[in-house]
Amino acid sequence: MISVEEARQKVLDYVGVLEREEKPILYCLGQVLADDIYSSLDIPPRDNSAMDGYAVQARSTMGASPQSPRVLRVIGEVAAGSIIEKEVKPGTAVRIMTGAAIPEGADSVVQFEDTDEVEHRVNSPSQRSLTEIGILRQMPEGLNIRRAGEDIAAGSLVLRKGTVLRAAEIGVLASLGRSKAPVIRRPVVAILATGDEVVDVAEPLPVGKIYNSNTYSLAAQVLRYGAVPRILGVAPDSIEPLAEAIQRGLSSDLLITSGGVSQGDYDMVKEVLVREGEIAFWTVRMKPGKPLAFGVFRGEGTKRVPHLGLPGNPVSSMITFELFARPAILKMMGKKNLEKPTITAIVTSPVKNADGRRVFARVRVSRQDNKYFAHIAGPQGSGILTSMAQANGLAIIPEGVAMVKEGDVVQVMMLDWEEDQG
Repeated sequence: MISVEEARQKVLDYVGVLEREEKPILYCLGQVLADDIYSSLDIPPRDNSAMDGYAVQARSTMGASPQSPRVLRVIGEVAAGSIIEKEVKPGTAVRIMTGAAIPEGADSVVQFEDTDEVEHRVNSPSQRSLTEIGILRQMPEGLNIRRAGEDIAAGSLVLRKGTVLRAAEIGVLASLGRSKAPVIRRPVVAILATGDEVVDVAEPLPVGKIYNSNTYSLAAQVLRYGAVPRILGVAPDSIEPLAEAIQRGLSSDLLITSGGVSQGDYDMVKEVLVREGEIAFWTVRMKPGKPLAFGVFRGEGTKRVPHLGLPGNPVSSMITFELFARPAILKMMGKKNLEKPTITAIVTSPVKNADGRRVFARVRVSRQDNKYFAHIAGPQGSGILTSMAQANGLAIIPEGVAMVKEGDVVQVMMLDWEEDQG
């Protein structure tokens, strides 16, 4: 058996960053930029108003107060998206809406609240446009004006290659007038369940059979981390049908199988891997998830497809995915941070480690008085999938630690927290 770290490194050493693609920006969410992005324009393109109010020359408001307003002649009105050709001169003002371009000559915007506009409307409700406005406060030059290029200057580097695109970055791309973006493409992950006892969820359940939960939990994990699942169905515990099913997945970037990697008479995945590829390791010093195989299958031509043979027990399958498939997928997508968030927590009940492997115990983490507490999430058998549904973390019991007692402090890998977007 090899350690968790050794197994993970072997997987990561094999996979590399995938090639780039260009696609509509809305479908790039969560992907990594393949190029630096520069701006070809200023944003905003012109000086514009940050408030609804009046564009004026600041010197026209000198000495203004509620007791002594400065009355200016209103020479026009401009809405967002429009331009007014009139020039603001001393003693004049233009009524302006938020986002509208600042008229020539104006150097300040007085918000409505600092004028007597409301009083004018009350006293003359039928008057559609004002011919003059009283300014109730002295205004400094530049007030409430957003300068051209203050967000983004033409020619500047806006987003760096390697940036993970979140909603904010998608918005920035749109503000630059870009409908598409160059990104590292999403890996396609083929998923194959194995076992004579396994049937698809759409079929009636015969006596002695179980439904194929692994494919759906694994496909959901693939989707969560930004890759594209390709479901291959269920293969029986026979060499040739299994080999044929595996061949259907070799056009993908990663092949994941569940089941068939233990030491039983009907565990055939390793046999097919040895016959049609290479096996890099088998069995990892962890619990659950010891029977884990990694290798490569020979695809068409020179293509070699990495293969993770996960255990058949549903909890083992999900946990080994988190530890080995997830970082491989993130690396293929060009992401740098491959670690899950980890916290320190106090366990609220004992956890045994009987055989010296690293134990990943399903726990529910809560926070009280600025401390985290890890509560065992039900029975810990590797076939009890509901315990994964109750858990939001995995408490890590190191090799060589026979037991952690109630009140001991452990590291917990958080399942639901998002890793840093780098």
